[in-house]
Amino acid sequence: MNKLITTFKHIFSIEELRGRILNTLLFIAFFRLGSYVVLPGVDATKLTQAGDGGLFGLLNMFSGGALSNASVFALGIMPYISASIAIQLLTIALPYFQKMQKDGESGRKKLNQITRYLTIFVTAAQGFTYLQVTIPSEAIMVDPWFFRLYGVAILIGGTMLCMWLGEKITDKGIGNGISMLIMIGIVSRFPSSILQEAGSRGMSGALMFVIEIVALFFVVMGAIMVTQAVRRIPVQYAKQVAGSKMSVGGERQYIPLKLNASGVMPIIFAQALMFIPGLVAQSFAEKSEFASSVAQAFGDFTTWQYNALFALLIIVFTFFYTAISINPTQISDDMKRGGGFVPGVKPGEDTSSFIANILDRITLPGAFMLSAIAILPAVANLFGVTRGFASFFGGTSLLILVGVVLDTLQQIESYLLMRKYEGLMQSGRVKGRSEVITR
Repeated sequence: MNKLITTFKHIFSIEELRGRILNTLLFIAFFRLGSYVVLPGVDATKLTQAGDGGLFGLLNMFSGGALSNASVFALGIMPYISASIAIQLLTIALPYFQKMQKDGESGRKKLNQITRYLTIFVTAAQGFTYLQVTIPSEAIMVDPWFFRLYGVAILIGGTMLCMWLGEKITDKGIGNGISMLIMIGIVSRFPSSILQEAGSRGMSGALMFVIEIVALFFVVMGAIMVTQAVRRIPVQYAKQVAGSKMSVGGERQYIPLKLNASGVMPIIFAQALMFIPGLVAQSFAEKSEFASSVAQAFGDFTTWQYNALFALLIIVFTFFYTAISINPTQISDDMKRGGGFVPGVKPGEDTSSFIANILDRITLPGAFMLSAIAILPAVANLFGVTRGFASFFGGTSLLILVGVVLDTLQQIESYLLMRKYEGLMQSGRVKGRSEVITR
């Protein structure tokens, strides 16, 4: 405990780090405040509450309940995420975007600008659908078409403001701003979820509630292990003579290949597609008993049919997203240009095949672990855990929480290490850690 208190003292003793943390808290407070500002012309007392399952429940969780509140931040940052994913896929499929990505800083600025423009169109489409489908007519106090007209404009402004807040957190705060806003939306539901679970258990179920908390702790530890696990490929760099006496290189470094290189994207993609089987089956439910049973099975996220298909989609998307994110040929070419090679493997095509084989071997267990984490909320729900609290036992919410917290802690640690190194340098004793291992 004393060490923890000392660490907090060190954190707030660094002026720049203290300022960044306070800026982050200020931006987050503004974001949460906007989540409760209801769209003009909407009677909040007549709004229907969103369910915890399905795509709508997922988006509502990411927005911290703003979607079900019909707030000005209802769509949150998700249209920007959708636009970013689309641009990322285009950089893989189209040469024009590939060239732009390789143009350095100028190309990156152009891609960011295109992403912002695309965000406006995505927000407009999603906003109109949201106002048309989600908000009941009895909750609208003005002309419906006039409401949808200015409502879409307000939602676009809210999403752009959320995007600006995310960029400001990245620039002036601590951590990745976009990820931080999503995490805050998820965390904001945790206190009410845990209180609801405790209330449902009561005094007679106190022991079971304690067991659930302990189980949640171990699940979080497992998610951290999956997120942080890497397979290190050794890379040797040949010595090069610079001048008459100086030699450069001769060091062994590592290429860290993550066990879960795709992050939460496979779960998001799979979740977005899971509503299709139930929707298609529902359209034939009146004519076919089989279609009716399929619609019923895929309308409940706790059924084995739903989770089997969900896990299969996650495994498929994990391989797909890893394949488009990591290019073994490019890694091999970059190593060859830098004078590096994997010990015992010929440079070029052999190295590319070697990296691809390792990537396939670690992606398979990573995909299974990711699918297991994704279906844990359904398993917890079968054991009587409330849906709100069960969502923290796995799935997208848990992986986002773990990823963002780890990234933020790493940034804070870097500030502490820089401050520590500066003090040691002044005293004449220099020590440090390095990822480079020399023979």
